[in-house]
Amino acid sequence: MADQGKKFVSEGMITYGYILLYIALSSGQIFFNKWVLSSKEVNFPYPLGLTLLHMVFSSVFCIILTKAFKILKVEEGMTLELYATSVIPIGATFAMTLWLGNTAYLYISVAFAQMLKAINGRGLLSDGSYDGSPHGVPVAVFILGVAAGLEVMSCRMLLIMSVISFGVLVASYGELDINWVGVVYQMGGVVAEALRLIFMEILVKRKGLKLNPVSVMYYVSPCSALCLFIPWIFLEKPKIDSQGTWNFPAVVLALNSLCTFALNLSVFLVISHTSALTIRVAGVVKDWVVVLLSALLFADTKLTIINLFGYGVAIAGVAAYNNSKLKKEASRSTSDEPEDSIPLVSSSISDK
Repeated sequence: MADQGKKFVSEGMITYGYILLYIALSSGQIFFNKWVLSSKEVNFPYPLGLTLLHMVFSSVFCIILTKAFKILKVEEGMTLELYATSVIPIGATFAMTLWLGNTAYLYISVAFAQMLKAINGRGLLSDGSYDGSPHGVPVAVFILGVAAGLEVMSCRMLLIMSVISFGVLVASYGELDINWVGVVYQMGGVVAEALRLIFMEILVKRKGLKLNPVSVMYYVSPCSALCLFIPWIFLEKPKIDSQGTWNFPAVVLALNSLCTFALNLSVFLVISHTSALTIRVAGVVKDWVVVLLSALLFADTKLTIINLFGYGVAIAGVAAYNNSKLKKEASRSTSDEPEDSIPLVSSSISDK
């Protein structure tokens, strides 16, 4: 009996350790990205190039770990038709999400970016993580979902969407140094993420393919890298060439990309030992950590009471949305599906 108790405590500590690792890596990756892109720090003002590096590193390391060393397993069942109709649109919109989200950091603070992401439920847009599942993405996805016939408008959901939108508007009103260019980029990332999740929702009902986060990384990373490489050639490569030399902090960029891959693995570990719901809750905690710590780490972050109040209202709306969705999912007869196998187009990080 004593041995069972010790084993239970040990497993619990390991699980909490994975959760804390995820929160630390996810928060740290957002700060790392901001630090690399900031003109006052590393000064690598190429968000498209940085995101491309992340995708290339993820692709290479996935191949090494799954094919060369066979440490991780990729789930089978992918066909050329499925890749063309499922992975490519998801990879393209995911690439757009990360690109626009990282670009926003050139113009707005980390805290304000996280507050704007609240309209998408959670801030897993630009930390580069692949959890393979949409994490409570209320307003943007709900509106598109209603338009696509995937969601049903009700008074309760309309109230929840209104609360979230009100909270984001209040948080934006409280922003002292608002930059509308950054807001446009961030909201573009929000729309791209919403489209990605809508594609996932539609495709899971038609294809029914289930993939764990590692498999999602394996299949989506190369596609996202290609989608980013093409615009990079025309948008950022000429700027780099105009400088006359490609003198960049290679070690810093490599570490940044490795941290992205480590974050993806931490998502896999958390879901494997707990559930996708745990990632949702941990993501909300992470968002608050990012908002509060960014005020201490970055000079361009100035939080106000209005900021925090608005963000708190938005998060409360997100919690209500997640609670409503969980009750709905629990009532379905298909709720006996395993938690650690996530649909490529799942019904519900996540965001470096």
